[in-house]
Amino acid sequence: MSGKRSKGWLIAAVLWCVILVGFGLGYKFLVHPFFSEKLEQDTGSTSRYQSEIRIAADSFSGYAILRSDGVKSQLQKQGIRLTVQDDRADYDQRLKALKNGEVDLAVFTVDSWIAAGARAGEFPGTIVLIIDETQGSDAIVARPDVLQDLNDLNDADARIVYTQGSPSEFLARVILANFHLPALPDDWGIEKKDAAAVLEEARAARESSKRAYVLWEPYVSRAVDQYGYRVLLDSSKIKGYIVDVLVAQRAFLRRQPEQVDALLQAYLSTCWKLHQNPEDMRQLIQRDARQTTGERLSDEQARKIVDGIQWKNTLENYAHFGLTPNAATAEHQYIEDILIEIVDVLVKTDALKQAPLDGKYHTLFYQQTLTDLKAGDFHPSRSLNIVADTEGSLAPGPAETVRSTVKVAALNETQWARLRPVGELKIKPITFVRGSDRISLISKRDLSKAARKLSNFPEFYLRIIGQTRAEGDAEANQRLAEARAAAVAQQLAQDGIGQERIRTEAAPSGDRDVTAQSVRFVVGQLPY
Repeated sequence: MSGKRSKGWLIAAVLWCVILVGFGLGYKFLVHPFFSEKLEQDTGSTSRYQSEIRIAADSFSGYAILRSDGVKSQLQKQGIRLTVQDDRADYDQRLKALKNGEVDLAVFTVDSWIAAGARAGEFPGTIVLIIDETQGSDAIVARPDVLQDLNDLNDADARIVYTQGSPSEFLARVILANFHLPALPDDWGIEKKDAAAVLEEARAARESSKRAYVLWEPYVSRAVDQYGYRVLLDSSKIKGYIVDVLVAQRAFLRRQPEQVDALLQAYLSTCWKLHQNPEDMRQLIQRDARQTTGERLSDEQARKIVDGIQWKNTLENYAHFGLTPNAATAEHQYIEDILIEIVDVLVKTDALKQAPLDGKYHTLFYQQTLTDLKAGDFHPSRSLNIVADTEGSLAPGPAETVRSTVKVAALNETQWARLRPVGELKIKPITFVRGSDRISLISKRDLSKAARKLSNFPEFYLRIIGQTRAEGDAEANQRLAEARAAAVAQQLAQDGIGQERIRTEAAPSGDRDVTAQSVRFVVGQLPY
């Protein structure tokens, strides 16, 4: 009997323990939070923000406008808090944060976005804006007595030092994909953690070592001014390759399109305002550098950074996204074509094993937000469309323009003679009908591709050098080589390459070991 009583007491004790634990958990997770929240409400204030936009980025100066007080203050007026998180250019982590919803948008260079998405096997975001394109802030430099031009990299002992995963790495890949460097070994790259480490490697390098260094400002200027290096090629000479974009998480874009719209309006308005006064932009760059990296830039260093970045305005974004007539956008690549060209570089240089998405690059960008801005007659001078003129009516400020690529000037004989070589373009051998200057059909198609490649190097001049085999009459071969060079120049002109950029000539018969009818393409530039 006593055993049954003891068992009953034990069951009762367990039940009471369960009940007490249940009360404790209920208090902890239900009652206490309720009273705590009530206490916070009674002793707090109403938030000025109804929502938050979180953006992943890094300390690159091109993103300074996105971090600026101007963008934040415009969003504040709409009850939106903007938070820009610095992930130190960890693009894989940035993509993962976008996928997991830890951030709503992120900035990428186009090549880093494609490469990170290919590694992850998915693209959880879509491009809604082109932020900028570097126009000189990235460069490849070398000792002038060791490497005089890119052709000198065509050597088994040559190497390129760069920061892994950075635009400098992609600039090196652009060179490898577009210039004829068959002797440069497969292990051409020496990776460093950042631009400061690349510059230190340049400073300490032996004078005879065949090394080129890819840097960005202000490190480019330091290499040139302090250590006597010379720029072989900078990003002002190329177009459509080093491009920064704003990527929105797909779920956030579908759920909160009005917030993405508000962000783009605030950003484009602030960008327009800063460009009305270059000194305001310079000061922003200096302020941003202090806040993000602790670096104190001189006025001259800040101006070089500003000069080396082309921030894309509203109209240029309309052009890149195909929202304006073709006549107005002839020099502004459609964003899908930018993606195609960049994927081509990544594949050709083995950064990617194959092109992702089966070529469906249209899934990587979203036109509707900009389409809505254009349809609503958005003008960036109207701060969220509430700026009045002196009479009190709504009015836009000075109009934006779609900036054109600077046209190269025709050169005289003296200028052609002092043109500085850049390198030999990598183009499929051009074939002709035997014994003639008639270009084969397949080579005409190859020349159309070459013309598109040349359009990505708008400031280069081109020497087209016709060649023939050594056999036969040397004088006749010379005339044939000249005729072939002229035929190629004419075909390139039909494909849109200005004749002021081109000079034709013939290599002496038997000058090289020419095993097939061919033409060489050597590009040059005026001295920096």
